[in-house]
Amino acid sequence: MRKPIIAGNWKMNKTPAEAEALVNELKPLVKDAACDVVVCVPAVDFAAVKGAIEGSNIHLGAQNVHFAASGAYTGELSADMLKAAGVEYVIIGHSERRQYFGETDKTVNQRVRAAVAAGLKVILCVGENKEEREASYTDALVEYQTLIALNGLTEAEVADVIIAYEPVWAIGTGLTATDEQANETIGVIRKAVARKYGSDIGDKIRIQYGGSMNPKNVKGLMAQPEIDGGLIGGASLKAPDFSLVVNYDK
Repeated sequence: MRKPIIAGNWKMNKTPAEAEALVNELKPLVKDAACDVVVCVPAVDFAAVKGAIEGSNIHLGAQNVHFAASGAYTGELSADMLKAAGVEYVIIGHSERRQYFGETDKTVNQRVRAAVAAGLKVILCVGENKEEREASYTDALVEYQTLIALNGLTEAEVADVIIAYEPVWAIGTGLTATDEQANETIGVIRKAVARKYGSDIGDKIRIQYGGSMNPKNVKGLMAQPEIDGGLIGGASLKAPDFSLVVNYDK
């Protein structure tokens, strides 16, 4: 059995004081969660959130990581820096990073390898835009993005990566893939991993849905056999909403 994982991606929201208040409101609401709970916060919030989650079942995540250990990369953070700040998880390859900041399949792979080597738990994002879905490229695209991103990892390392399928056309638009569409595409990703790394790894790897999962649709999505959790955007910024997603099984 794969343990579900629900991760909140706060994106560019919340000052340290606001972050601490949100986490303190969230803690009692998710303390009995049957899934892993992660909040991926802006770097300025690491210290505040790290202190606030102490002794709770909430884990700290970052939203990006650089592939170099150090150097002339103004504004970037290395994997060792994230580890030193108490970060456990890191999102890599989010569609907004690809769209707005020039992330490529090559740099996503470099970041994944650096994060894994440092002992961070990677949440790897893959997914298609509206035009690619309409052109029936979804399956080929998510397979390619997944396998390129994982290139160079051992089977054991791949098994510990979390993949988030995020249909780009469903992020921040209010649109959501149907339960069956999400399940089907996540099944495609799982089969691609199984073909490359073996059926045991394919069965073990956790794959989230990352396209506007919210309290209204979480039960249907989480009832699908291939879906192991969610990467939550807007709904993670309000403790009551995020707790309803985390406690989908209640």
